Amino acid sequence: MKPKEAKRVNVAEQLVQGTITVSQAARLLCLSERQVKRIKKGVKNEGLTYLVHKNRGSKPKHAISEDTRREVVKLALTEFKGASCSHMAELLEDHRQILISPRSIRRILAKDGIANVHSQKAPRRRGRRERMPQEGMLAQIDASPFLWLEDRGPEMSLHGVIDDASGKVLGLRFEQEECLSGYMHVLRQTAENEGIPRQFYSDRHTIFFSPNKDKLSIEEELAGKKAALTQFGRILDELGASQIPAYSPQAKGRVERLWGTLQHRLMIEMRIANICSLDEANDFLQGFIKKFNKQFAVKPADPLPAYLPTPADPDTIICIKNKRKASNGSTVSYLGQTYQLLKENGSIALLRPGSTVQVLTHLNGFLSALYEGNRFSVQVCTKADPVTPAKTCEKPKSKTKPADNHPWRNMRTPKPIASEIELYVKKRCLR
Repeated sequence: MKPKEAKRVNVAEQLVQGTITVSQAARLLCLSERQVKRIKKGVKNEGLTYLVHKNRGSKPKHAISEDTRREVVKLALTEFKGASCSHMAELLEDHRQILISPRSIRRILAKDGIANVHSQKAPRRRGRRERMPQEGMLAQIDASPFLWLEDRGPEMSLHGVIDDASGKVLGLRFEQEECLSGYMHVLRQTAENEGIPRQFYSDRHTIFFSPNKDKLSIEEELAGKKAALTQFGRILDELGASQIPAYSPQAKGRVERLWGTLQHRLMIEMRIANICSLDEANDFLQGFIKKFNKQFAVKPADPLPAYLPTPADPDTIICIKNKRKASNGSTVSYLGQTYQLLKENGSIALLRPGSTVQVLTHLNGFLSALYEGNRFSVQVCTKADPVTPAKTCEKPKSKTKPADNHPWRNMRTPKPIASEIELYVKKRCLR
């Protein structure tokens, strides 16, 4: 019995016995005298059970059914394992058409003794940097190696770009490991969908910053560069964007928190979709990004975006560039192969011996070349087959065997001169 109910029983007994008046009972129970008279009449007719609420012990009409409770517990241990209560509520609505609140899920799991790993958050001990006012002013870029496919596939690295002002995911890409190709793909997605962010915030990986940043070539010094650029740094420089190095994971905390969210949500949703390979995972990301941004992106302080315009031909910038010298035969060597440059009409382009040619390796693996500001396709230069001399019509030589009495068989071989020289040397040594 609750304390409030025990107090009502005590006052009702005194009221029926006449120990206290109706006005005194009203003050004790904080009720009107009319309500106290109703209680007194009910207790006289039905006894103290009149004070018990009539709905006690009955099940509410909007209560969660036992079948739904068992379904929630079953999914929490199988398909939705590791999901937070909020995420599980979304998954139940999307995949099972079950509408249930996160608090109800938490109570159901607690009743069955299922721990929720997301119930407590770590205390914040650092002051958070304010977001940029405009979308496109700063983007954070990073990669996260993780068992994204659990036991259905190998460990992969997820490359991603997130906008600092809005928290919008600009691009995601799976690769076997953290590599330049993954970062180039997410940069290409960002350029296609939104534009080019003005600044990129990243860690000090050698993909972003060269370890030989103080060593410049003569051409770079003449061009006014102050630090050696990696391929990714060169891409951003040509796009007009700049780089900012982060000296701790907390400095780029927005993208680090993104990995924590995706390692729970994305992993579970790929499990439900039965994603088992890298290609299937990359195809799944396109729809997931739209759904994620619709739910978690926020509006920036200034609605006007600050993205740089995407160049007309981004494939000539977002690629791997390597310089080669032209040979006397108008060819260039690259990765153990000899290539010729082709014009649009299919004819071979003539190159000045010793001139510089930039060989481009694109995201799809194809090659092209830049020469004197023009772009050319390339083809492998094959060596000509050696010319075999024509056969002359000659009579076959007859193969005859000399007779037994042929003079050639009775020829005597002279003594070798070397043996006479050896005897002479031995005699000289004995003396």
